[in-house]
Amino acid sequence: MNITVIFINAAAVLGLIISFSRNKEKSMKSLKIALKSTVKMAPAILILLILVGLMMGFFKPETISRLLGEQSGIYGIALASIAGSILMIPSLIAFPLTASIVNSGASIAVAAAFITTLTMIGFVTLPIETKIMGRKFTYLRNGLSLVVAVVIALIMGVIL
Repeated sequence: MNITVIFINAAAVLGLIISFSRNKEKSMKSLKIALKSTVKMAPAILILLILVGLMMGFFKPETISRLLGEQSGIYGIALASIAGSILMIPSLIAFPLTASIVNSGASIAVAAAFITTLTMIGFVTLPIETKIMGRKFTYLRNGLSLVVAVVIALIMGVIL
């Protein structure tokens, strides 16, 4: 267990203790809500485990490293940007999936491109956004988001 996990769990326990000392009824209500949320997230966590397992089964670390590693350069960033733009994956699944890809040899720039485009660009929701916001705004926002995502990925690749 690393220091970050210990710190976050300690802060949560401390917050819970403070909450119970101030108002026991509200604290219990909050815990019930948290339990319901955990139960609702269980299928997504199961999907995460299945997706990561399938991905690792289909793609060997050498393949991931070749397609998305440091040597892939702008091609790897483009591939991750396209995938992030098209896929509609909840963050709960996307972050651990991206961590698995990085652990298998993908570069940080590729991971940044994937996560950034995943959150900023909505290819799947394009028709709805176009209907509500208009075609010009939607395409401008998505185009600029793509440019910004690639710039962020390149900067992250240099920094990290």
